[in-house]
Formats: sequence, C-alpha cells, structure tokens
Amino acid sequence: MDSGIKGAPLAAATASGAAGGAPFIRIEDVSKSFGSFQAVRNVSLQITKGEIFALLGGSGCGKTTLLRMLAGFETPTSGRIFIDGQDMTGIPAYERPVNMMFQSYALFPHMSVEKNIGYGLKHDRMTDAQRKDRVREMLDLVQLTPFAHRKPHQISGGQRQRVALARALARQPKLLLLDEPLAALDKKLREHTQFELTNIQHKTGVTFVVVTHDQEEAMILSDRMAVMDKGRVMQVGSPTDIYEFPDSRFVAGFIGSITFFEARVRSVSGATALVEVPAMQTCVTARAVPGLAEGALVTLALRPEKITLSRARPEAANAFSGVVHDLGYFGKDSLYKIALPDGTTVSVNSVNARRSGESGRVAVWEDAVWLSFEPDAAILLTA
Repeated sequence: MDSGIKGAPLAAATASGAAGGAPFIRIEDVSKSFGSFQAVRNVSLQITKGEIFALLGGSGCGKTTLLRMLAGFETPTSGRIFIDGQDMTGIPAYERPVNMMFQSYALFPHMSVEKNIGYGLKHDRMTDAQRKDRVREMLDLVQLTPFAHRKPHQISGGQRQRVALARALARQPKLLLLDEPLAALDKKLREHTQFELTNIQHKTGVTFVVVTHDQEEAMILSDRMAVMDKGRVMQVGSPTDIYEFPDSRFVAGFIGSITFFEARVRSVSGATALVEVPAMQTCVTARAVPGLAEGALVTLALRPEKITLSRARPEAANAFSGVVHDLGYFGKDSLYKIALPDGTTVSVNSVNARRSGESGRVAVWEDAVWLSFEPDAAILLTA
C-alpha cells in the first residue's frame, strides 16, 4: 500500500501524527452484507489522529470486516469511510495511506530481518541510501539492530512480531491496521509485547486501529475502544469508561467478570437509588443512572474485585450473606464462589497480601460469610 510519504524522515511523520482532537477517521453509517448475511450494521465511528483504537468483540461480530473495509480489501454495501479528510469510496487498497499487519506476520523465511523490513520499500521512489537509512531507523525503533542479519526462524516469536511491525511502519503509513497482532504469542510474551507495542506507537505517532477478541489486550493497548456484537457497535469509550460504566448488560458481561442480579427500583433521590435485590434478601443503595423510575425493573451488576468478604457482619451500607461454595488460589489472589440462599453464585476476588497460606484465607469451603460493597461499586443497567 502507498504510504503517501516518500523518502521523508520518520521524525516528520511523528510530529504530524500528534493527536489533535479532530476526527482523523470517519466511518459514516457503514454496512456490509455478504448475500443475505449482514456482517456490519450501520456503524458510525470517529477516530482521532495519533490514537490507538481497538475494535473488540467475539468471533463473527464484524470487527475484521470493518478493518478490511478501512484497508480497502472490502467495499461497504452502504455508507462512507473518510481517512484524513479524504473519501475512500472507489480508492483501491494500494492507493490508500494505510498499511496492515496481519496475524500471521507473513515474513519471508529466506530473507534476513533487515531485508524483510525493507521489502516494501523496493518500489518506493527512494535512493538505495535512503532505503538503508529507513531500514536502520526501523531496526533501532524496534530494538532489533543486533539481529539484522538473522532469518525469522533464528529469532523469537516476540522478535518476529516486531519485525512485522517494523516492516508495516517502514513506508510511513498514516494509518496502521493490526489484525489480532499478538494472538500467536504465549501469555507471558504477549503481556510484555503489549507494552512494547504501545511504546512504539507513541514514538511514531501513527494512528493504530487494532482488532482483537482479547478484552485485556484491548484494555492495555487502546486509548479508546468500540465493543461490537452482531455487526453493531454497542459502546465506545476509554477502557475505564467501558469497564466501570458499561451502558448495557451485554457490554458489562463481555468485559471482565461480573455477577448480575435482578432488582427493582424502590426510590431515587438525586444521584442515589435504593433498589430491592431479592437474591440478596435486602435493599441496597447504588449510583443512580438516567432513566430510573420508581418500580422499574433493572439489573444490578457487581464485579468480583469490588466486593469485600468477611466472617462478621460489616458496618457497611450494602451487605448480604452467603456460604463459600468453591474457591481457587491463583497466587496473587483467591477467587471465592459464594452461594446465596436462592442459588445465585457470586464471584469475589480477595488479594493475598500476606504469605500465610491457607491459614491466612478469609474463609474456606462451607464457611458462612458476609459480602459488602460501596454504593459506587454497584452498576445499574436498564438495557
């Protein structure tokens, strides 16, 4: 794909890539159908220059189809896509200011690291010296200069990922699309590489759009994200917004662990709501949300780390009791499964702050316990 910048130093692209707040990518009411199947449904998004934006969702949600339309590999059935103010309708993939990094990395096994990085530059209007300078710059950027003459099979998975990233950035695209970029790495290496990827993006200032099904990956990598389901965008926001303030039961359940309770609104007073929760056999206070009305049925949601576990009844605004049904030890924390009288199971995370083994646990199997939470920890959902 054409970068639109031939022979310019990376520093120039970095300076021009600083996020300025104006929409750099505009996706306007875009839909895509394959026969009778509608893969993307009326999606509208704005992405700012210089940010990392994640498209998050399960298999078949439409995120990869949307990415391919940005790249020019698919044509929208309806709607329009603008990149840097230019309407992409009718613009083929090779003429777009876009590059794409594929999940498989697609490195040439017979070429060295530096030749893989420079492969896309061979048709650019650059001198040999300019190409060598650009490849050297990319090697330095991804910290692979000592491995320049090695073949892909002679370096680690994380290093191969960085080679693919350097090759994608070498032509200085205005937009880099990443399709499940870390899926081929093991868990520990993936966690390390996530931070490397964000550091490289911040150095270059290139706008990244990342497709992933991994919630933690989206939360770590992105400045903002769009959660998708069945071809639709369900919510857009920062990782904090999406996790702490989901606006639907689907989004709350898709991001992280959570327990849902059916509830009924008893009263609303300013920013506080009193709701009756049959499973807890009590009324609790929670932060009110728009649209609450007395008597309305709502969903109350609690995340495991927001709940405090104790043997004695706590002095807390919201408290209810249960019995330890199961527990798991994960080193840094323990996960308790608490059974309530009506059969509801509540998940509770408790940090293992001391090296005290089983004797230091708050509770063990079949113990009667109390659970408590702050009003701000409760998420009320009307959708």
